[in-house]
Amino acid sequence: MDDAGGTDGRGITERGAAGPAEGAAAGPAPGAPGATEDPGGPDGAEAPGGAVGAGLLGKPGDSAAPDTSDAPAGPEEERRRRRRRRTRRVLYGALALLCAGVLLVVGTGYWAYEHYTGRVQRIPNVFPTGVPRAAQPPPSRSGSQTFLLVGLDARSDLPTTGSGAEAPEWKPGAQRSDTMMLVHIPADHKHAYVVSLPRDSWVPIPGHGSAKLNAAFSWGGPPLLIDTVQRLTRVKVDHLMVIDWSGFKKLTDDVGGVDITVDKTVSRRNGPGGVWTKGTHHMDGSEALDYVRERYGLPRGDLDRTHRQQNFLRAVLAKTLSAGTFTNPFTLKRTLDQLTSVVSVDDRLSDGDLRSLVWSMRGVRAKDMAFMNAPVAGFDTIDKQSVVLLDANASSGLWEAMRNDTMAHWMATTDGIDELGTRVS
Repeated sequence: MDDAGGTDGRGITERGAAGPAEGAAAGPAPGAPGATEDPGGPDGAEAPGGAVGAGLLGKPGDSAAPDTSDAPAGPEEERRRRRRRRTRRVLYGALALLCAGVLLVVGTGYWAYEHYTGRVQRIPNVFPTGVPRAAQPPPSRSGSQTFLLVGLDARSDLPTTGSGAEAPEWKPGAQRSDTMMLVHIPADHKHAYVVSLPRDSWVPIPGHGSAKLNAAFSWGGPPLLIDTVQRLTRVKVDHLMVIDWSGFKKLTDDVGGVDITVDKTVSRRNGPGGVWTKGTHHMDGSEALDYVRERYGLPRGDLDRTHRQQNFLRAVLAKTLSAGTFTNPFTLKRTLDQLTSVVSVDDRLSDGDLRSLVWSMRGVRAKDMAFMNAPVAGFDTIDKQSVVLLDANASSGLWEAMRNDTMAHWMATTDGIDELGTRVS
């Protein structure tokens, strides 16, 4: 603690002037009567200018007030000094604990998301090769990214995606892509735009003529699906994320189920009761899977089905992407555990890229995401198959906005968007 006088390196008390004033007599020699030896110095050396600074000496015969700066403090002053020392110790201790706590949270949080992003299962060779230059889309605008999110109907009792996968993600004819969503992340990383491509969309598939979109994955796996989507939209797919229905159920159960509100009573073919009654339902993994896979008996068939899938995704994100997820290391660890156990990504998405993406989007919540269907012109039956006909004219503006990273402007200036609302069948 700093006292009024301060000390030099030898423990000598300094008061006022550093040496004798001009014309003043020097102090008594060491050992002479009246001389004061320095008790604090290491070798007993005297203070410069004598025990009392010459500037404080009066002339002979003068009556000067006694110097009391080194006089013992009174009881009240000593109590004040002790209180000040205790207060400082408490404040320094509290500050040290606060700093340690911050470092623990930040350090543990960083370790958690660094560690767990390294555990994500990577899928090799997902991007198409040998595509003619004319059929390749332009690169994404700097800073923006577009993911193709695929939900697989693996038709297998074994998980095919995530860190717990026990079967391959794709074998010819064994899996179909039951859900396909383009997820556009703008350069500012403050929003996300999710566009569903109905699985029954009738589209050209390279090397196979026209067919339903979900057949592309069955015939050629991720490369053929990505090639098909890129030729259809002219939007560059930067990365692929895949989850199968086994992972879907596990993720739902891991987060404790989700609350889904059904707008009106509709039929339910795969579960008990035969109907989904109007109101809010707390769904576990099996119930949620029944809910998102149903398309028969819905007013708009496949389009209502994709909105159900979006509604579920929004509910899961609202439950997991809270402010506390990134500030509480235990919550962050649990969330990353849940995601890495069920999701697979392409091998071009490095650990560093994934960490950067997670960190840059830590402020995004479900309310900052827009969900919509690709524009549809109608329905038809082709080759005895019920199909969805995409609206090429209406879609052109959407795909252009995605390419140019102007989705917010497109949504604000476009009418008739089939956007996910609060009322879902």
